[in-house]
Amino acid sequence: MMNSLERRSTFALSSIFALRMLGLFMIIPVFSVAGQSYQYATPALIGLAVGVYGLSQAILQIPFSLIADRFSRKPLVVLGLLLFAIGGAVAAMSDTIYGVIIGRAIAGAGAVSAVVMALLADVTREEQRTKAMAAMGMSIGLSFVVAFSLGPWLTSLVGISGLFWVTTIMGLAAIAMLLLVPKVTRHHKNFQQGYLAQLKQVLKMSDLNRLHVSVFTLHLLLTAMFIYVPSQLIEFAKIPLAKHGLIYLPLLVISLFFAFPSIIVAEKYRKMRSIFLTAIAGIILGLITLIFGYESKYILLIGLGLFFIAFNVMEALLPSWLSKAAPIQSKATAMGVNASSQFLGAFFGGTLGGQLLMLNNTAFGWSILTAIAIIWLLISFGLAQPRYLSSLVLRLPENKQTDEWTSQLLAIRGIEEVVVMSDQQVAYVKVDKQRIDEAARQHLTHLLGKEVAI
Repeated sequence: MMNSLERRSTFALSSIFALRMLGLFMIIPVFSVAGQSYQYATPALIGLAVGVYGLSQAILQIPFSLIADRFSRKPLVVLGLLLFAIGGAVAAMSDTIYGVIIGRAIAGAGAVSAVVMALLADVTREEQRTKAMAAMGMSIGLSFVVAFSLGPWLTSLVGISGLFWVTTIMGLAAIAMLLLVPKVTRHHKNFQQGYLAQLKQVLKMSDLNRLHVSVFTLHLLLTAMFIYVPSQLIEFAKIPLAKHGLIYLPLLVISLFFAFPSIIVAEKYRKMRSIFLTAIAGIILGLITLIFGYESKYILLIGLGLFFIAFNVMEALLPSWLSKAAPIQSKATAMGVNASSQFLGAFFGGTLGGQLLMLNNTAFGWSILTAIAIIWLLISFGLAQPRYLSSLVLRLPENKQTDEWTSQLLAIRGIEEVVVMSDQQVAYVKVDKQRIDEAARQHLTHLLGKEVAI
């Protein structure tokens, strides 16, 4: 079970993600039409205004995350959210399409998705990590559906500039949520490594690269699907565009009933690799269903449901697996590369989805997406089961300097990281049980003054 600190932090950081994504997603379903009202607007510039956010995110995730592995993560999150809010305000005050493009680029420059995920990894125990990441993944999915439902309605009330002001308000509200997250100080084994060397180390790890390919492909398929499927829901299921949110929301809720048990099994019984590969197979099954049944309303919805179930399992497992596979001292860097891959996947997925719309053969379009998913599955077979760490929750010593105490802990074989929350007077100590021997256990008992079950 999560403790109160973990529940509070997970709620706050998931809310930060959701508020940012809500502001981002609300623009997408309306801007292709509303953007035509701007001076100098052309279809190409309207497309650039939508896409430049993702491009800024993809470029700047890695620099932000490299810095986050060296310095405190919370100030970087505040900086990123301020840029997001300022970008929304610039777009809201613009009369020309070029002003909107500049505003969107500034908003995208607040590329702190990986930093937020790394902060969540800091404040949750290893055993509860997947649940926390699952909650964050679900908040993103829910914000997507809510945004697609709210965007057109809000635009009719406040106009497109008003919608940009809403994104600014959400960015500022997200900063307030950080007050619920404890201040943390990270301690790990000493290492001397430059920024470039640290990035190269992460890029050389084959399992991490497979996870980067996975998030790229997952978001390519998701974005392509949401461009490709609305016209089919209108044509074959006879569901008008305004009611598509009412279709996506129940499918998302239903998928949660399948996703959470899968996540629990993956963590509790250490079946992460099996569940991961099964989820990719589920995405393939959903896409195959759409190849042969898109003309039937109910089979179309079944195919979408299968995709949503598998997508939500993957959305929860990927960050958790990444946090296990990444070197502890380079956790944010690995998450930054992963987040860049995610945004690039969405960028290419949008491009591919537009091309699929130009096809006159719907089944062939779904076949292309299925082929991409099959290639993804074949690449993922090379993944090894991730390393599982355990967490001890310890009170900070009253008669000892914290830095001295953490140094003594890290000198013990099998102790990988100590995350100190001084305001709460506790520390999470991350332990590799496979490396703890009897001498290490006795050393730990002597240091703490009591025997600890590991």
